Amino acid sequence: MKSSHPMTDRRPSLSRRGFLAAGAASIVATAASGALAPAAEPAAEPADGPAVVSPPQGKRILLSCKLGMIAKEAGGKPLSLVERLKLAAQAGFDGVDFDEAGGYTLQQARQAVAESGVFVHNAINHAHWQQRLTSANEAERAQGRANIEHCMRLSHAAGGSGVLIVVGRGGDGPAEVIEDRCRAEIKKLLPLAASLGQMILVENVWNQMFYDHDAPPEQTAEKFVAFIDRFNSPWVGMYYDIGNHWKYGQPGEWIRAFGRRCVKLDVKGFSRADNKFTDIGAGDLPWDQVRNALDEIGFTGWATAEVGGGGVERLTIVREQMQKAFGV
Repeated sequence: MKSSHPMTDRRPSLSRRGFLAAGAASIVATAASGALAPAAEPAAEPADGPAVVSPPQGKRILLSCKLGMIAKEAGGKPLSLVERLKLAAQAGFDGVDFDEAGGYTLQQARQAVAESGVFVHNAINHAHWQQRLTSANEAERAQGRANIEHCMRLSHAAGGSGVLIVVGRGGDGPAEVIEDRCRAEIKKLLPLAASLGQMILVENVWNQMFYDHDAPPEQTAEKFVAFIDRFNSPWVGMYYDIGNHWKYGQPGEWIRAFGRRCVKLDVKGFSRADNKFTDIGAGDLPWDQVRNALDEIGFTGWATAEVGGGGVERLTIVREQMQKAFGV
């Protein structure tokens, strides 16, 4: 469905963020019209390899869900990776964020994308909570770095443009110490990021870093911005989770502060009144402020649901909630 909101009336920007959001280089254009268009369509298969998959063209905000949200079985029978990706397409999503990267090889991810025709724009390994870049244990940091390297390689193989990372945990030491630790580890990843064209995207989470976990609103995004800017690298940005820090600050103000650093979005609701996460559009998160701020910074890119999932029916509801929240 179409919206009269100015966000959706603006032509897509040819900025670097907009280009990355469209996916990997060598994108083959696909015909896609209407909110319920397939998430992605395979191009005609070339003689020397599998089809190239791309998301719908011409959308300013592309909607995706986490792979982990998609049901793993139906009718008591397990679903293959290809079948799960196809469920996202059937629900009307433009693509999928591959947040189970640790469980698959590059070849498995590439083949699943080719067979399903569903675009994968990003990769995540949730082991970043265990093997943290802020850990005082050098072996743990090295494993955490290896996990991220695998995600970058998998995202590249699948056709994506980045990886989401949690940089660590505040309890691993004094703020200045752990920030230096994770910064040093991320810098080691930059050559691979550049060679594969994969952005390293920091998510704002409740890890007691770059905000005061015990302080009330209204906190700002200044510490996150300063952390990103100290890299002075085009390969480091923010995967801003809109719901995560509504408890601590105004999302519109955070989006404006992030500006060009805001490369991708995670999407869930939150209720300050009830102090709990909610479905998208529920709770008291000010989505009108989110829309206005995204419009002001000229955001173009992927927005990924991170809520309870299921089969096609549930995923379709989530996609519809996202369309209403973003006015697309």
